[in-house]
Amino acid sequence: MRDIQMDHNCNSPRTPSFRLRRRSNEIPAEINKSNGNFLLVDDKYKYRSMWIRACSSLWMLASVSLIIYLGHLYIWAMVVVIQIFMASELFNLLTRATQDKRLPKFKLLNWHFFFTAMLFVYGRILSQQLVNTVTSDKFLYRLVSNLIKYQMVICYFLYIAGFVWFILSLKKRYYKYQFGQYAWTHMILIVVFTQSAFTVANIFEGIFWFIFPASLIAMNDVGAYFFGFYFGRTPLIKLSPKKTWEGFIGASVATMIAAFTFAYFLGRFQWLTCPRKDLSTGWLQCDTDPIFKPEYIPLPGLISHSLPWKEIAVLPVQWHALWMGLFASIIAPFGGFFASGFKRAFKIKDFGDSIPGHGGFTDRMDCQMVMAVFVYIYHQSFVAGQDYSVEMLLDQIMRNLGSEEQLALYSKLGQMLQERRL
Repeated sequence: MRDIQMDHNCNSPRTPSFRLRRRSNEIPAEINKSNGNFLLVDDKYKYRSMWIRACSSLWMLASVSLIIYLGHLYIWAMVVVIQIFMASELFNLLTRATQDKRLPKFKLLNWHFFFTAMLFVYGRILSQQLVNTVTSDKFLYRLVSNLIKYQMVICYFLYIAGFVWFILSLKKRYYKYQFGQYAWTHMILIVVFTQSAFTVANIFEGIFWFIFPASLIAMNDVGAYFFGFYFGRTPLIKLSPKKTWEGFIGASVATMIAAFTFAYFLGRFQWLTCPRKDLSTGWLQCDTDPIFKPEYIPLPGLISHSLPWKEIAVLPVQWHALWMGLFASIIAPFGGFFASGFKRAFKIKDFGDSIPGHGGFTDRMDCQMVMAVFVYIYHQSFVAGQDYSVEMLLDQIMRNLGSEEQLALYSKLGQMLQERRL
């Protein structure tokens, strides 16, 4: 009986075994098992990865520098391209090939929602710049004015069309997957367009307010990498195994110093500080904002005796730069920690592999998202002056004047207007 059973087991058909190929962005087993103890200083391939990372960084620096030189409109276009890459990486994160084959054109629906959101967000942000661009042509001015007037209605019905499309595309046995994709798509739109809307608003306030905070994040990232590369021994957070306290503290100090000095360097270029009021690509000239005008601070007696100069020039924006540097070095890295935890939840190393040595575009933008929102809020709260319309000013003046004084003011304004016409 035992022989028969053995013979039966030997002759029974075997289930074929499949060897799954590891994806390029999957977490390696040795890192996954370490659970936070895999330090960069102990990585035997660290010099090779540093070389790849350095080459990619130089290539990105050259490309971004060229785009910044071309001006506001090209920087906006770069942000749009980055958005598309980020959305693509995030859409693919929960995509299942087997389900998508049975749901034709379902991925196209995601992009329909994406471009509808893009039309809504940028239509609201850049409406005034668009009007200022076409004021010389009456036909275009009327066309653009009507599009802006009904922009919200157009976007709403585009969204409703996508909503109806989604309902009609529902298939039995795929309800859970389709509703999961629907919710995932909307979360992506919130994450991507929230930060990018603030980024574009910063660009048109002046390229300085885009390039400076973005540079601080890059400097902090580079500083953390090199301090951790050579001195990192104490793990910082388990969500990101290669982050160390040495890298975090060293990068924070370096970022604060760089923020104060780099703000002075960028603040000397007028074309970086001028706001763009239209969508043209011409060279900008404007009256220098007071925060970019140097103030001279006398040096203490003991220091001035040993130096050839008696005072130093400081731009007021440098004091603001210290606050942005503090945020970039202490708070913004938590955007990276959030992304690290997110990737661990999905058991992937990177969101993509578009940038060698860095991962995907989403991996590079995690801290930038947090920083862009902070800079916009900080600029509007502590830097930008409040705009008052003529109606608001007159209303405030009239409230503090008596009836006779109001008549006298109107009479004086009328005389001034007649003299100006003559």
